[in-house]
Amino acid sequence: MPTLPLKVTREDYNMVRTSIESAINLGGEIRNILGAQKDLNPNNDLHNEVFRASEALSVFGSRWTIEILSALYISGPRRFNQMKNLLKGISSRTLSDKLRYLVEEGLVFRQVSDGPPIRVTYLLTEHGRTCGRLLSPLVAHLKIHMGTVLAHD
Repeated sequence: MPTLPLKVTREDYNMVRTSIESAINLGGEIRNILGAQKDLNPNNDLHNEVFRASEALSVFGSRWTIEILSALYISGPRRFNQMKNLLKGISSRTLSDKLRYLVEEGLVFRQVSDGPPIRVTYLLTEHGRTCGRLLSPLVAHLKIHMGTVLAHD
């Protein structure tokens, strides 16, 4: 089933575009600062820099990770079965394994409430929320580029 575009006001659309541009400019400044470090650190060659960048992003590269983090970022804390219902096609075992991995990586917190019954809720850590905020401009840019966010008058 095709995804229907989200229609936002022209004002909100322009605000999102301006925010994306700000994020792009900040990203360029950060890249320039980090790129200049090669002059100060002779062992900092391009190979090492590319490796460190891909290593930092590796947590987002495995299947279902983005979906789980997006679900928690957009919908807030969820219990296991609520997560499973949000993520069409994921098996219980895969969800369990991925949640355990994201807890180990410090992106998700597993909150256990005393019972009976004992309730387990998954929520983003501060680190997870920060990653979500940092990825939001990229996601918004991609949604606009793909035409899934449109301005209307």
